Amino acid sequence: MTGLNSLLNATPRRSVVAALLSLALPGLGQLHNGALDKALWTFLAFALAGAPAGVLATLYAPSRLMAPLLAAVALLTLGIWAASIVDAWREARAEPAPRREWQVGGLYALLLLLGNAALYFGLVSGVNAHLVRSFTTPADGMAPTLLRGDYFFVDMRYNCPLCKGRVSRGDAGVFVYPDDRTLYYIKRVIGLPGDHIALRGRALFVNGARISGAEAIEGDRIVVREQSDAREWRVEWGKANIVPDAEWVVPPAAVFVLGDNRDETRDSRSFGFVPLADLVGKARQIWFSTGPSGVRWERIGMTIE
Repeated sequence: MTGLNSLLNATPRRSVVAALLSLALPGLGQLHNGALDKALWTFLAFALAGAPAGVLATLYAPSRLMAPLLAAVALLTLGIWAASIVDAWREARAEPAPRREWQVGGLYALLLLLGNAALYFGLVSGVNAHLVRSFTTPADGMAPTLLRGDYFFVDMRYNCPLCKGRVSRGDAGVFVYPDDRTLYYIKRVIGLPGDHIALRGRALFVNGARISGAEAIEGDRIVVREQSDAREWRVEWGKANIVPDAEWVVPPAAVFVLGDNRDETRDSRSFGFVPLADLVGKARQIWFSTGPSGVRWERIGMTIE
């Protein structure tokens, strides 16, 4: 019986099993091969090369470098994953070792669950909630700044006690939609608490100062440049539409928002003021864009003004 147990314990680990384990979770195949130190470093390299490196590229890289850096991060992450699979397969073939008592299917299943939970809840979920998150535009309310089919990163370090970003006029802010709190909207922050907003025709005034420039006609659209401090953005109106005069005073702890496509948007003119607490992020950069004619390569990497 002792001889049979020894024979069973000496059964070489199968290379295919090791490769499949690393496919499921980088480092798990190395653990199957008995290389605990290598397993830990492989998993850490994979984890840190993904979300954290992507965050650094998104938040701190110059606009022109964001897209290539994100591509490099994706390739690095996939490379570490592929190298883990190949390494586990080769080690299992080259150095068969006896299977130890703790190396059972239940342990691998537990580690697989814990590892993926750490990756998702510890990294991806945390990054989305507090650092950077991707959104897309399903409508044209912020055109021409954002077009239908744009995918963009939003800086979530915004509008909180210890956050770097403070709410300013002109921000392209993402907020919880007041009429359906399961949705997020993105609009231009025009008025801060206490501001007096006036719309006289197509001219926009904030605290008595006109922020709209001269009107220009482009096809069937009227284009206006609006400015707040050193920031400037483009606004479009329909040429045939009549714009009624209106005035608002922004209450405490709230903001007034408008879409850049003023005739095809729902904004504070329809759903009212947005509580400051519902502003969750500031749009930063377009990372992908697609339209009826395919990928809009010229928009990838554009900074959102």
